[in-house]
Amino acid sequence: MEHIRKEELRSIIGGGVSTGVGLALAVTAGIVFVIGVIDGYLRPLLCHTNE
Repeated sequence: MEHIRKEELRSIIGGGVSTGVGLALAVTAGIVFVIGVIDGYLRPLLCHTNE
């Protein structure tokens, strides 16, 4: 079994989302949320119940 030196271990990058991708996802989620709020305000749908 081969052991990794501390320098090699510290240089490993993984398991995260890059800043650009994370920012793009956050902006997209924010836009979708705002569109949903505006749509819900302008076109409120009635609840359909089985009575």
